[in-house]
Amino acid sequence: MGELRGGLPQLRIIDGRADHALRRQLKARGFDLARGAVLIEGENCWHGAEAVQRLCAQLRPSSTLLSLLTAVFGEEERSRRLYPLLLAARRGALALRGLPLDPDDTARLSL
Repeated sequence: MGELRGGLPQLRIIDGRADHALRRQLKARGFDLARGAVLIEGENCWHGAEAVQRLCAQLRPSSTLLSLLTAVFGEEERSRRLYPLLLAARRGALALRGLPLDPDDTARLSL
């Protein structure tokens, strides 16, 4: 996260799993955090692959990792094709930690 902030200093990363009010607001607008990341700029929101692509397009790479992310996810079609891999990795990481995919659905573990 430190590298990401270095590539985009004005970026503020919020843990949607912990911010229940924000999660409810986003879900009411049709943005389900259980189904992907959300990028918020003012009143505009981007979800999933579109959020990652837009974020990567704005990055000013300050490290090798950010340069790789920008190269891989900076193009819209490639980001859309590869985003499911990010979601699968996230599901796996949450499952390893014993956390549900959807923090509002504590009865079901993410698999």
